[in-house]
Amino acid sequence: MKKVLIAHDIHDLLESSNTFLSRTDFSVFVANTNDELLKIHRASPVDLIITEVDMPGMPAEELYSLIRDDADLRAVSVIMVCKNTQASIGQSSRCRANTVLLSPVHPVLLMAKAQQLLDIAGRETLRVLLNANVETLSKDESFYCRTRNVSATGMLIETDRPLAQGNRLTCVFYLPDARKIRASCKIIGAVERAPGDEDYQYGIMFTNLTPESQKLIADYVEKTSQTPHPGGM
Repeated sequence: MKKVLIAHDIHDLLESSNTFLSRTDFSVFVANTNDELLKIHRASPVDLIITEVDMPGMPAEELYSLIRDDADLRAVSVIMVCKNTQASIGQSSRCRANTVLLSPVHPVLLMAKAQQLLDIAGRETLRVLLNANVETLSKDESFYCRTRNVSATGMLIETDRPLAQGNRLTCVFYLPDARKIRASCKIIGAVERAPGDEDYQYGIMFTNLTPESQKLIADYVEKTSQTPHPGGM
């Protein structure tokens, strides 16, 4: 079982998006302050910490110095969210986090990085046809891609096509036992490719999903999150 420790404000953001962390093979802990975060991690060392650089309590640099210098605590991976300012980015870099993301961060990109650091397979994988209305190209093109981390607000796609942040797409796909879903989307960021990866990964945000389609997706994610994962992952 994977254990994840999340800052309170980030947990609220992820909970509303119904992510893979709601699966029964995850234990999720929530901390309101850095002092509480350290207490939880010491009592039951976790696999991943998702936090903010400006959490209340002891300074973040002091906290992660304690964690990284402790043989029993240092193995944890850390995702740190910070403001897009030189001071905040500098402070985050000194905390020796595995990944630093700038706020506001979309749940799709946050979960893509969490999935990568936890080294788990994405179960919510579909075959999706994307009709790419890419503003930098002279004409539309359609192509297939794989998707994962599906939520009511967006999803992560994998494709061999290089795309750019801000590109607009029309996404058409089918959920199991549900009608066709069509939505306009926008690319909100790319996930850094691991060595050996051939495909690109992009976070896309739905921009005009109907309430009915939103509910269908939310129900689908909730259903898959409650199904035991083969092999205990």
